[in-house]
Amino acid sequence: MEKRAWTAFTTAHALLYRRLEQRLKRDFGLSGLQYEILARLSGVPDREMRMAELAGALVNSKSGLTYQIGQMEKSGLVRRRTCPGDERAVYAVLTEEGTALLERAAPSHVGLVRELLFDALTPDQVRALADGLGEASRRMADGPGEASRPTAGETACPGSGPEAAADLGV
Repeated sequence: MEKRAWTAFTTAHALLYRRLEQRLKRDFGLSGLQYEILARLSGVPDREMRMAELAGALVNSKSGLTYQIGQMEKSGLVRRRTCPGDERAVYAVLTEEGTALLERAAPSHVGLVRELLFDALTPDQVRALADGLGEASRRMADGPGEASRPTAGETACPGSGPEAAADLGV
């Protein structure tokens, strides 16, 4: 049963991600990660987040996120800012252009997720999927290798810390 579940999970994930990625690239010029960056930033106060926290929330490396933010900056979708109290703290900030692109892309993206994944499942299966993967995610996030967060000695700026994480539902 575990092997069957694992194979089904990895196959469904790969197929879903590929289809979503193809649609986002074709219709909006975005990668899946870039779409997720826009979505995460749109859901936090002031539409900004500390880069280290954003990388953790997206389960991405800091260097990978830095590259993506650089590409998105060139397109005017995000900008970076530093914290006056701690110049080492860099924030990604969603721009009006990024917000507009997300508003155009979201209905198509959500519709495709619904069509390919949720329409194939019963409400009980969706609940079981959410419960099971939610618990697995919580256990993994609590273990070694969790996202980098400011320590007690670091200066916090608006859009960071527990408040921002709470807004993401983590």
